Amino acid sequence: MGKPRLLLHSCCGPCSSAVLERLHEEYEITVFYYNPNIFPSEEYSRRLETQKKIIAVLPFGSEISLEQGAYDPDGFDKYVKGLEDLPEGGERCRLCFEMRLSGAAAYAKENGFDLFTTTLSISPHKNSALLNEIGERLSREYGINWLHSDFKKKDGYLRSIRLSEEYGLYRQNYCGCKYSIREN
Repeated sequence: MGKPRLLLHSCCGPCSSAVLERLHEEYEITVFYYNPNIFPSEEYSRRLETQKKIIAVLPFGSEISLEQGAYDPDGFDKYVKGLEDLPEGGERCRLCFEMRLSGAAAYAKENGFDLFTTTLSISPHKNSALLNEIGERLSREYGINWLHSDFKKKDGYLRSIRLSEEYGLYRQNYCGCKYSIREN
């Protein structure tokens, strides 16, 4: 029997680097780049190209597949309407996580994956407990297993920085949405 099929929602190449390194031996991984929140479109494209680059340069990259979800910044704006002025890390971010993880859960279910998770928990700026709470709820809702994670543990974030430097990856200086740009 083969490895379990994992759909890994990825926010960007740098965050996925250490996660892919950690999980590739145990799972058959498809990276799902679904980030309708990223602004502007040039930034979205730059992050997507960086995602493609890390998959291409990792020694086991040929084992990793990449799928791209729809880029819908207008849909994201509607989803978080009324929360534009909230600080980073609040309710707007919770809804953003929910939107992206819901898209990943639906994709995983529709395409016969065994489980799904996200790279978002590698960031020291992201609430892993909240991400896992959302993931578990969506797991029940969609009938697809959630891989509980806190990838920042065991120096995951530090490893992602080192891999980014080693492979010359672009590392963004804001989370992604136009509201998070204002805070930088």
